[in-house]
Amino acid sequence: MSQASYTNLQLPISHCFSSLYLYVYISVCFCVSVSLLKRFIVPYPCKTVKMGGKIDCYLDIASLYSYLAYLDLLRNRPILASHGVTVEFHPTFLGALNQATGNKPPWTLPAKAAHGPFDAARSIARQGTYPNGSPLNITFPENLFINGKTILPLRALHCIKSKFPPETLDQTLLYLFHIFWSPPNLNLTVPENLKSTLLAVPEGFSGPTANDVKKKKLFSAEQVEEIMKGAQAEEFKGKLKKTTDEALERGAFGAPWIWATNDKGEGEPFFGSDRFHFVYKHLGLPYRDVEVLANGDDPKWGKLWRKENGAKL
Repeated sequence: MSQASYTNLQLPISHCFSSLYLYVYISVCFCVSVSLLKRFIVPYPCKTVKMGGKIDCYLDIASLYSYLAYLDLLRNRPILASHGVTVEFHPTFLGALNQATGNKPPWTLPAKAAHGPFDAARSIARQGTYPNGSPLNITFPENLFINGKTILPLRALHCIKSKFPPETLDQTLLYLFHIFWSPPNLNLTVPENLKSTLLAVPEGFSGPTANDVKKKKLFSAEQVEEIMKGAQAEEFKGKLKKTTDEALERGAFGAPWIWATNDKGEGEPFFGSDRFHFVYKHLGLPYRDVEVLANGDDPKWGKLWRKENGAKL
């Protein structure tokens, strides 16, 4: 073989070896990368489980525990949605539920009236804040019996629910709860008070701030007029009655009344603002129940316990 022929043959052979080395190099890099990904990612899998279901919450702005349940559901709604669970709020007249079932407001029974301030203070402290982090400022109206005849604002809420997006109902409901239960505890059964309150709802309201007066308003003056007219219209009088009757059919004797339907279509009733562990169990959702910790399980409380009992830290 001539020198020229040998040289011509050598070039393709060396080229083949270069390609082989490149292939091996890429394969090794790929295997190392996969190994690293498995090491750091596999132990922490991200799993999405769609449970499905629905929570129907029947509430009245005159009910403190409706307020607390509303805050709880509002905070947890995004997490519930990630499990495929939807939440719907139904303005319902508590006075009609009491009358239809023979139930009585707690303050009319001496024993319940005496216990009420303790339970209310504990429940309020448990919620702690508005969704935006502002501390809750809750006081009882001087005349809850008069302020509690909330038929007009409840009809207005049904009008808003029918004519505006769901987030508008959320913000308005939260604002009405805030105005009803915070000083000076405006009586929203008075049309002029309800109108001025609707005109004042800040856009995106998630709790009171110092800048609320300067913020853009959720409703225009024309929209508020439409809502006030709706609150007097037969359509929304009928919707409030229908919703209240529906709650009664589902066993309601007070508020908040929750009807939870799981992914099998099985519905069950729940009463109160502190039954969500039962609700989540029925829906098949992962949740943390109340548990007492052993001494030392929590470093902060373990240290405190040892200090109070004279043990060495």
